[in-house]
Amino acid sequence: MTIESPARNTAAARGPLAGVRVIELGGIGPAPFCAMVLGDLGAEIIRIDRPAEAGKGPARPILHRNRRSMTVDLKQPDGVGIVKDLVRSADVLLEGYRPGVTERLGLGPDDLLTVNPRLVYGRMTGWGQDGPMAQEPGHDINYISLTGALHSIGPADGDPVVPLNLIGDFGGGGMLLAVGVLSATLSARTTGRGQVVDAAMTDGSALLLSMMYGFLAAGTWQDERESNMLDGAAPYYRAYRCSDGRHLSVGSVEPQFYASLLRVLGLTEDPDFAGQNDRTKWPVMKEKLAAIFATRSRDGWAKEFEGQEACVAPVLSLLEAARHPHNSIRNTYLTNHEGVVEPAPAPRFSDTPTAVPSPSPVIGLHTDEILTEAGFGSERIAALRAGNTVA
Repeated sequence: MTIESPARNTAAARGPLAGVRVIELGGIGPAPFCAMVLGDLGAEIIRIDRPAEAGKGPARPILHRNRRSMTVDLKQPDGVGIVKDLVRSADVLLEGYRPGVTERLGLGPDDLLTVNPRLVYGRMTGWGQDGPMAQEPGHDINYISLTGALHSIGPADGDPVVPLNLIGDFGGGGMLLAVGVLSATLSARTTGRGQVVDAAMTDGSALLLSMMYGFLAAGTWQDERESNMLDGAAPYYRAYRCSDGRHLSVGSVEPQFYASLLRVLGLTEDPDFAGQNDRTKWPVMKEKLAAIFATRSRDGWAKEFEGQEACVAPVLSLLEAARHPHNSIRNTYLTNHEGVVEPAPAPRFSDTPTAVPSPSPVIGLHTDEILTEAGFGSERIAALRAGNTVA
């Protein structure tokens, strides 16, 4: 499949956000993920990196897709002026620096909302723009530690299990920021007024725990690892090791699916499984299920459970997932022109379908193009380059 490079061509402008322009001040992790999602959905994304990075390949080949890339020295007055010129025609600006950094650069919310009162100023941090820890460094694992998420994942007799950086960086971070800036953009189009979106990974990961806090309030959740139905304590909601060392996921929560699980495994008449939610039987139920699943390979069991409506599925690796027939038929993953496998844009739209993602560009590839569109003449661009404001 051929992928076209320019992010503003007709193919790459498809999607429900076509016509939305986003300026992204280069950073790592959740803010670029937010920009990727917006770009997947059709927004035009202009990413700004430092001139020293010009000519390098993208550091995050998939997170940086659907962008045009330019380099600007934000510490120079002319660099600040370039960003302000770009913001005049933008809908959104994204930044993921520590609180106060853009203000010191002259690119804070007050500076840019003066230039464009309709601008949505999206801010991505770990701890938030205020609070006693706002200036502390941290990473995903630290942020989800503070909200109870990390404490809740893992075995009862072991240490917390790190859930990749999905909860803080991406679910509670970049995706929350995307929801925030889209909401504020809708508001700006209605009211004519932009605003600041303060997206913090602590806030977002706490929000993702809403159901668990609801169970806790109702007295149906124990505040310890592997003590609840959805955290691995229940024998019918956990992963089991198979004979080949691979795993099978079992999620037979509803009674009809639990009954199907027992039927396939020949356990329908076993008295230990008569009470699905009899916690006194859970240990022996898990022991028996583990012994049964250990007798066959993962794929053998997966074949056995096909069409049985027991909510059982193979635990696939990243590379296996892209080759699974269901994912293949739905094009859940794409292979770009360089042979790199990447998740396809999601969700799917009936009237404004998204385009095939454009590849992550070499850093600074579109600097001259973007400046020319913004009204900068060739002599002025040459002067900016000579002064190392752009590269």
